[in-house]
Amino acid sequence: MKTKAAVQFSLDGPLEIVDLETPDPHGNQVLVKMFSSGVCHSQLHQMSNAMLPRPLVLGHEGTGIVTKIGNKVTHVTEGDHVIVTWVKRIQVKGAAPEEISGVSYQKTLVNARNVYTMAEYVLINSDYVVPISKEYPTDISCIVGCAVLTGAGAVINTAKVRPGDSVAVFGAGGVGLCALQAASITNAYPIIAVDLDNEKLKFAKEFGATHLINASEVNPVEQIKDITNGGTDYSFDAIGVKATNEQILESTRAGGSGADNIGGTAVLIGLPHSNHTMSIPPRLIVGGQRRYIGSLGATYPDTDFSMYLGWYKNGDFPLDKLITKRYMLDDINQAYKSLSNGEILGRSIVTY
Repeated sequence: MKTKAAVQFSLDGPLEIVDLETPDPHGNQVLVKMFSSGVCHSQLHQMSNAMLPRPLVLGHEGTGIVTKIGNKVTHVTEGDHVIVTWVKRIQVKGAAPEEISGVSYQKTLVNARNVYTMAEYVLINSDYVVPISKEYPTDISCIVGCAVLTGAGAVINTAKVRPGDSVAVFGAGGVGLCALQAASITNAYPIIAVDLDNEKLKFAKEFGATHLINASEVNPVEQIKDITNGGTDYSFDAIGVKATNEQILESTRAGGSGADNIGGTAVLIGLPHSNHTMSIPPRLIVGGQRRYIGSLGATYPDTDFSMYLGWYKNGDFPLDKLITKRYMLDDINQAYKSLSNGEILGRSIVTY
């Protein structure tokens, strides 16, 4: 069958809306008719990544309905509503191997990077598909597949934030807002949002931030230490640039000598560019027994997705408020341009 998709044919080039040839699913594959897809900042990295083969189709968070399944698929059936995500529902050790789905353009295989959602129909391995109840909206639920699982997962599963822990989140975009909201749900305090944009900071208050810092006006590390009387228990970088990579460790509290005299933890969530480096004084780590760790989609999709959606259902996580802009597939280039220019509060989505 043919399906409309947004495809990049050249490095840093625009996305073109073309018809892809999509075969029937086989083995562990499923065919999903998409309802919606999130527009994620990491796709801007992909569009400028010379290592990725073209033609390239993007997207890794979406909601759809299963229309066909391969003969080895057991956890979903035709007619199920599902979230398509880039994190395998069955945990693997190390990086998941890359797979080619088999979709093509004019007989040339398209690079779908394991999952893709910027198409009316997607053909993917069912390990990246998680069934959800049909009671949940088919539009706003799509961002659970990346923004929510990345931000909230870093707080819940990587850091394991507990009530009363102090938290700072650098970057009040879609992922950062999800981290803030998860920290609020766990009853952390204070919850400090750091950004360069006052409008985004104001928006962060609606997602649990108790204190706001504009890093273009003051030194954020000094402000965080003032607010927390020495530094946070956990600081998260949801941006991924050199300055914030370094500031999150500096903003955590110091420990000292002794087995249980542990300092704060810096958690890097934002994906840096491949040629990106940072510089951290080693004494910050060993002298204060601080920890610096990464968090990459730290979620158990089969169980955590229902938890995240339950937060929404109970009024604890306003997914509808988090989505502030909607596009059609034909407007995909404008969607990425607006994201690149910093014009999006929260998250934008594409609906089909």
